Amino acid sequence: MAEKVSMLKNNPKSSRSQSRSSLTQALAVALTTLVAFSAFRFLQREHSVVCSKTESIYTVDSSKPRVECIAIDGSQILDTGSLDDVLGRLKNMAWTSSLTLFPSTLTGMLYRPPKVIFIDPSSIIVPGLADAHAHIIENGFKMQLQLDGADSVAEVIERIKDHINKRPDMPEDHWIEGMGWDQNRWPDSRFPTAADLDSDPLLKGRPIALRRVDGHATWVSSRVLELMGELPSEVDGGTIVRDNNGNPTGIFVDNAIALIPAPEWTESQLSEYFDATMKAALSFGLTSIHDADTLPQMRKFFIKQAKAGKIPMRLYVMLNGHLEVPEKGQLIKYGKQGRLTIRSIKLYTDGALGSWGAALLEPYADKPDTMGIMRSTAKEMDQLVRNYWKDGWQVNIHCIGDRANHVILNVFEGILQGTQVGPNVTEWRPRIEHAQIMTQADLKRAGTLGVTTSVQPTHATSDMWYAETRLGPDRIKGAYAYQTQLKNSRNGILPLGSDFPVEGVNPLLGFYAAVSRLAPDGTSPHGTGGWYPSERLTRTQALKGMTLDAAYASFMENEIGSLEPGKKADFVVLDKDIMTVPVDEILSIRVVATVIDGEVVHGNL
Repeated sequence: MAEKVSMLKNNPKSSRSQSRSSLTQALAVALTTLVAFSAFRFLQREHSVVCSKTESIYTVDSSKPRVECIAIDGSQILDTGSLDDVLGRLKNMAWTSSLTLFPSTLTGMLYRPPKVIFIDPSSIIVPGLADAHAHIIENGFKMQLQLDGADSVAEVIERIKDHINKRPDMPEDHWIEGMGWDQNRWPDSRFPTAADLDSDPLLKGRPIALRRVDGHATWVSSRVLELMGELPSEVDGGTIVRDNNGNPTGIFVDNAIALIPAPEWTESQLSEYFDATMKAALSFGLTSIHDADTLPQMRKFFIKQAKAGKIPMRLYVMLNGHLEVPEKGQLIKYGKQGRLTIRSIKLYTDGALGSWGAALLEPYADKPDTMGIMRSTAKEMDQLVRNYWKDGWQVNIHCIGDRANHVILNVFEGILQGTQVGPNVTEWRPRIEHAQIMTQADLKRAGTLGVTTSVQPTHATSDMWYAETRLGPDRIKGAYAYQTQLKNSRNGILPLGSDFPVEGVNPLLGFYAAVSRLAPDGTSPHGTGGWYPSERLTRTQALKGMTLDAAYASFMENEIGSLEPGKKADFVVLDKDIMTVPVDEILSIRVVATVIDGEVVHGNL
């Protein structure tokens, strides 16, 4: 033995060779053990197979548009196809992964057949629905005092009084805030005034700030005007509406809204508003939301929720680019659940059509003294967009009027084609949010450039009662032109959203508006055939717009948006077939179950 030890000492190469051999053997044993353990876990794991006997699983996968079943492994889709094929492939996967390690008898004993679930024959499955443009916190805020549908100033006042009377302990200096009024619904279509709020003794002397339905104008009480003190004569990118004597009436439009000294929301309020929106959204089958104007306090709140694992769905966040943006603020699939992504910027170019703030190339047909509001100049926008592009941010820009859209397409074109180091449009994916009113030339240019137009079908059916009066018979042909935008799109992409709380949270409202161009009661200025019906989307196009196209707009098309192997198991079970029922039945459809990462988060399977 001493001689052998001596020989090893005298032969260090042999010693190292034996050490490497031992290490290799140990690694091989460890690897075999790991593979065996993985195979054992696969055999023992209870996979789920969800099926429709009528093959009513709409995958939004062009290679397999409809299937009978989807197999789920944890948070992912493992397979799709017929029940026999899926079960056969699952068994083959199990046996292939284990027969080299376990005897066939043991493999057969260990294998657990998947749990097969059949949905009701009248139900269907679609990929998890997305809202490509919404305002999460604002929606929860609006739910506390909703002014939607009020047909007069008097009705708004009654709703405020009811709000106060239900809170008898509310101090008189407590700010009352609400959202949803629309002067276009009222008999004289005029903007309201602070004096209107003072007309009721219960309201007089209280600080009241009420946002218009589109969020682009705020109506305040006389008490708020007092708190504001002396006001500037003009506001860049905004308007202080004044009477014939030059006194403020109580209406502030676009950038002028920032003058209102409303208190900042507390963390408790943020939590309340967030939870309310999430609960509603899940109940309507939403599994992904693009938050289209995240303020600094909201960003911090979302990050805190993500760290705590309290983000119940996928959130794609657009930071407000007119405010301070962290230098290294991008987060991809962040948090315990990996559901928060912050990689885009939201900018504003103009206002909204309903408050005459959309920036037009020519004067308004019904208000020829104005062409709307440019909230930022073309030069300012160009510099902002270039800076954010260079810092690696996707840039998404609010554009309603044809002037705003024209200016921003000039900016995007200058960046995409104007330099030798311009970005690849597929890698950058710049978006125009709303893209509501465009010239025929700009409709084509957006598609040619590869700019994504992110639209909200319910805006068309909400605005159709006054839009042509605002724009006239020629400009209206380039407004809310969804089918044209989709046909012009380089990649056939048209993400759909709602802009809630401007519109309702239920994504079927958008689906219905997109395929019918009708109001929920089945009417339109052009009758039951729909408003400018040539711009309707097909049901297949609309479903893709609120699933795969929205996923593309958020760089997630390889992970969500369709039911394909390897993608996340996000899907929705509906009690009727939105792809075949008569149009007037679409809005009666209900969500049976909402599933995210393979887990039922609303309803039951």
